Amino acid sequence: MTGNVLLYTGSVIITLWGIAHVVPTKAVVDGFGSISRDNKRIITMEWVAEGLALCFIGSLVLLVTVSGGAQNPVSIVVYRISAVMLAVMAGLTLLTGARTSIAPIKICPIVKTAVAILFLLGSVF
Repeated sequence: MTGNVLLYTGSVIITLWGIAHVVPTKAVVDGFGSISRDNKRIITMEWVAEGLALCFIGSLVLLVTVSGGAQNPVSIVVYRISAVMLAVMAGLTLLTGARTSIAPIKICPIVKTAVAILFLLGSVF
């Protein structure tokens, strides 16, 4: 039961974080000022892709937990590889985006790492 709570909590947090990543895309792109149309498209693509990836990870963990149960061997693999992916994304953000002055990007590695920990703990309990 504790594992399920950890998994559901992590799923909701990272899915909402993904949505919060996608919603301000236009404002983020506009924040780069006068850049080429191609650069705007690339930034838009990358910004939306990360948000969708976060939503996918959260939705995957949620749906696997609901449909297969938290102690199913396949579910455990999904939780752990999702945690690894979030840790990798957190590391990338820590080395790149978190070095900016933008507060939400500075806390992004913390959110991703926290959810990765929730998924790992959820796979154990």
